Amino acid sequence: MTATSPFPEDFLWGASTAAYQIEGAAAEGGRGPSIWDTFSATPGNVKGGDTGEVACDHYHRWREDFGIAAGLGLKAYRMSVSWARLQPAGRGDLNPVAVAFYREQLADLRDKGIRSAVTLYHWDLPQVLEDEGGWPERATAERFADYAARTARALGDLVDEWIPVNEAWCAAFLGYHAGVHAPGRQDRTAALRAAHHLNLGHGLAVAAIREAAPNARVGSAVIMTDIEAATDKPADREAARLSDGGGNRLFLDPLFRGSYPEDMLRHFAPTGAFDAVLPGDMETVAAPLDFVGVNHYHRFVVEADPADTHLGNRSLPPTNPVTGFGWEINPDSLQRVLERLSAEYTDLPVHITESGASFEDTVGPDGSVDDTDRVDYLDGYMRAAGRAIENGVNLRGYFVWSLLDNFEWGEGYSKRFGLVRVDYATQERTLKRSAHWYRDVIASGGAALRRP
Repeated sequence: MTATSPFPEDFLWGASTAAYQIEGAAAEGGRGPSIWDTFSATPGNVKGGDTGEVACDHYHRWREDFGIAAGLGLKAYRMSVSWARLQPAGRGDLNPVAVAFYREQLADLRDKGIRSAVTLYHWDLPQVLEDEGGWPERATAERFADYAARTARALGDLVDEWIPVNEAWCAAFLGYHAGVHAPGRQDRTAALRAAHHLNLGHGLAVAAIREAAPNARVGSAVIMTDIEAATDKPADREAARLSDGGGNRLFLDPLFRGSYPEDMLRHFAPTGAFDAVLPGDMETVAAPLDFVGVNHYHRFVVEADPADTHLGNRSLPPTNPVTGFGWEINPDSLQRVLERLSAEYTDLPVHITESGASFEDTVGPDGSVDDTDRVDYLDGYMRAAGRAIENGVNLRGYFVWSLLDNFEWGEGYSKRFGLVRVDYATQERTLKRSAHWYRDVIASGGAALRRP
């Protein structure tokens, strides 16, 4: 920390990606099908009929991409390894081609002086395990623990930080309740069971990683949403409480308090879903961590809606400017969730494991991308992170989502989050203005951020 920047000297300025969104090579190297291969191949599921079959072709172009990362001066890089690539059958020995692929990547990052943060599950469940019931079944959490142990043994000497599960809320509720993400099911009870088994899978994986790689640093990647009631009316305050419970506390409380929130257990009791919680589960979920990762994109203002049978609320349209996704731009929301985490849950080191925005990037006549809106967004959110540090939050890293434009799940290739533009027809990479700006921010230790 200096007079011109609240960020400590060893702050991890990073960027994030995920395997299915960038790797491509869907049928190469012994990789098996994942639920996202199946989901995106089904007409009507993904905008434009897009799939991750080729994506950014990172499988073949990772050296170029890591060269870009090094050129930006990244201190850390968060990636995911593909379960469907490493363990195509969802069980048994790891695929040696995949192990070699990831070891080569991790060694190159280490050679470049870039710390690696490896996510084991960023939503690419092997299809064979979904065919056996998927995350609503306890067996999937047990299979995940085995995968975690094998992967930690195979890669652990090259990994700096492990994150077992990315955004369990999204995997459970977008995949098994709303049906807008893979596997595309619409069953609230299944989603709630999936939520528990994702939490359990996290805890089992923490134990498996620590046994396989005793010096490992293990954390999380929990999506935290800033939720406010539209008015002071009791019904709206209740709607906000339930929304916060279903989106935030259902995952934070197990990690840091070893229990599900009582109000959520009461609210969801009619489903019978939490009969899936067995003795000892919550102690497993609450396994001690070395850091906590926070993904943040949203503030929601909610009001009561009796017609909503899930949480009894609806979100109001944003009144502030929005991103290309229609998500509200509100840097204070990031500061609030960070300070809430610190005040209510943990004093562990915190990493912002994802933060970023999609915009309608325009390519200029000279091929450049002047994404001033993304620069403004990141500048505002990073300054909010700095204020959180000044207010006592033990924030140790900020990973921009994303290094590259990529396959944005149900939106296909229609949304661009990258610091680097990818021309999907030619696979040409172009550093956007935001990439050059971020390089200056990193080089200055945050001092290049605008001052109020």
